[in-house]
Amino acid sequence: MKITRLYTGTDDQSHFEDIEIPFEIREDFGLFSLPEPAKAFFFREIPPGWVYLWHNVVCREYVIMISGSAEIIVGSGEKRVFKAGDILLAEDMTGQGHRTRVIGRNPWRQVFVTLP
Repeated sequence: MKITRLYTGTDDQSHFEDIEIPFEIREDFGLFSLPEPAKAFFFREIPPGWVYLWHNVVCREYVIMISGSAEIIVGSGEKRVFKAGDILLAEDMTGQGHRTRVIGRNPWRQVFVTLP
């Protein structure tokens, strides 16, 4: 499964990277990724048109998109749109950070899983 990693590079700018989450077969139960410890879990909803200027994440976290969509822009100017089903591993805790803008007419809903 491919997800997007958002991280701070050596240039102190945030960047996107596509990464592959490996799966392994567990008997007749299907495919599983390796377990990863989590610190907290919460939901968030942001209204349409919301804009968050340059910022960093406060901790490493998975952001799982449930509904709506948002555009995230990194320091290089690269833009990506995240929508339902997309997963972001946010790790840009330092540097310039990224900008976020909710697009479309619907609220943007996410699940956050913070990592230790």
